[in-house]
Amino acid sequence: MAECDGGVGMFDGMERIELDHEGTRLCGYVAVPDTPGPAPALLVMHSALGIAHAVNERTARKFAALGYVAICTDMYGAHLEGASMEVTGEAFFANLAAPDLQRARTVAWFEAVASRPDVDEQRIAAVGFCYGGNTVLELARSGANLKVAVSYHGVLNTHARAEPGVVGAHVVAYCGAGDPYAPLEDVDRLRSELRDAGVANYQITVFGAAVHGFTDPDAADLQLEGVAYDALSNELSWNDTLVLLRHHFGH
Repeated sequence: MAECDGGVGMFDGMERIELDHEGTRLCGYVAVPDTPGPAPALLVMHSALGIAHAVNERTARKFAALGYVAICTDMYGAHLEGASMEVTGEAFFANLAAPDLQRARTVAWFEAVASRPDVDEQRIAAVGFCYGGNTVLELARSGANLKVAVSYHGVLNTHARAEPGVVGAHVVAYCGAGDPYAPLEDVDRLRSELRDAGVANYQITVFGAAVHGFTDPDAADLQLEGVAYDALSNELSWNDTLVLLRHHFGH
């Protein structure tokens, strides 16, 4: 793929990849492992703050160190990389208002990653934070050949519930009991959706002390009610994810 122009410093040393989708040029960043491929791949899907939210880059580099081709995917467009919170918020709401396009964009990223020569197309997982948790779940609902889908404090509602027999991924949602963006009613609806769709493997974990953004050490900087880092919930969800991935991929 052609390289994107520009980019922000946090992605230094990472490969840039470009994807055109429905007239929008998207720019993602890849952290590659030292070991030769084809390797399992991990899509890291960003929060409402966009791809330049630091938790994405940190997560991708950690997964690359574990032997994954880790891709920070862009759902907004290369022109909005590093944009203000107000501007990325507009992109967030625009995507939510076009849910079919949003789901198709997650599939486009999946297909772009699966086509890479350094990726084992049978071993692809996705993790996402906040809005990224929503896009990860939408990717799983699409029926893509995704093996693991992990949502961290994700937005859980959807315009089109999973159809029976379509979801092949092991679906995991880590939720905060006090998350105003994913209230417990939505958690219950997700559980019912997965059960009704006959999803073979899923787990939903609710951390009683956690709110939204519990994986982000910089969450307090946002100064938003109901958004805060929780070190224990972060560590537990991260370690559980590693166990899950080792079970499926041997990494």
